[in-house]
Amino acid sequence: MGRVDWKADQCPLWVFPYTQVRFRFTGKYLGVRLINARQYGTSCLGAFIDGFEYRIDLVHCRSQRNVPVADQDFVWSDSAVSPYSVEVTIADNLPDIEHEAVIFKRQDGQHYLKLTGIMLEQSAKLYPDKEQPSKRRMEVFGDSIACGERNEASLYAGREDPSADLSSYSNAWYSFAAIAARSLGAQLHDVSQGGAALLDGIGWFQAPQSIGMESIWNKIEYNSFIGPCRPWDFSQYQPQVVIVALGQNDAHPRDFMAQDYSGSQAEHWRRSYAKFLRTLMEIYPRAQIITATSVLAHNEHWDRAIEETCRELGRSCIHHLVYRRNGIATSGHPRISEQQEMADELAAFIQDLGSRIW
Repeated sequence: MGRVDWKADQCPLWVFPYTQVRFRFTGKYLGVRLINARQYGTSCLGAFIDGFEYRIDLVHCRSQRNVPVADQDFVWSDSAVSPYSVEVTIADNLPDIEHEAVIFKRQDGQHYLKLTGIMLEQSAKLYPDKEQPSKRRMEVFGDSIACGERNEASLYAGREDPSADLSSYSNAWYSFAAIAARSLGAQLHDVSQGGAALLDGIGWFQAPQSIGMESIWNKIEYNSFIGPCRPWDFSQYQPQVVIVALGQNDAHPRDFMAQDYSGSQAEHWRRSYAKFLRTLMEIYPRAQIITATSVLAHNEHWDRAIEETCRELGRSCIHHLVYRRNGIATSGHPRISEQQEMADELAAFIQDLGSRIW
């Protein structure tokens, strides 16, 4: 599940958060063989085995047995690990029974993860997941909040982020969109990147030459520090519900919507936001589109701009969700409890649209 790049070698490349694989297996051991290309931060892999969660720190995978794999698509910068396939243990000494497993990407495009193999004991068996993929399909275009960035720092709920590197505390499984999708029994493509604004040139991602969602949304690979950009084939996935969760990072480096709502920069942003929504309507003609910001502190003029844009478009498929504690719940990244709060409100909002949307 998720936007997966299948290249010539038929090894899936995971770029976006919450991308995952589900299967069953027997035996006492589960591991993976992978290539991790990292631009910044600490890369971690996520997994569930029989409902128990695992976090695997990929920084230490250098010390494990390296198996050379040719891969000319990655741009191996000084901050990236070497282009070798490494074997990483997820769990050992498991009960010798049949297990259910989910392996997923916890983080955003700060790193790319190429899965080159699943490792089991020699006598073990690998089976497909018992359940077929849900016919309910959701997609979110968002920033660090939709990625679940730093959300595991639970002691900092309602507080600013500490200065320490909390990249290993980022977990897309507990992002509001993922929680809501699971509660609704839906698939989710999490097309989100920490620091991304709507437009290029503002926001935090790759600043000072910032890359916005306008350069990310239609790609399967978009981080030029790791590899070449590649377009996404939209025919592979047609969601019935699309969430546009942008407008948080757009106030950096200047909060033009708050300072000059009628100014040229603010008007340009609103026109661009409307253009983005119109494009989504063209690509997903049967989808319900939900616009929102978040409970993270921001100026209310961003919500006003989104509300006015939606109203001016005047389309019944476009909706604007304002959370109960919109823009006032926390001055730092929403932690899991705040992500859950947003997820509950989002799921209820979607349910109120009726079952026919699916």
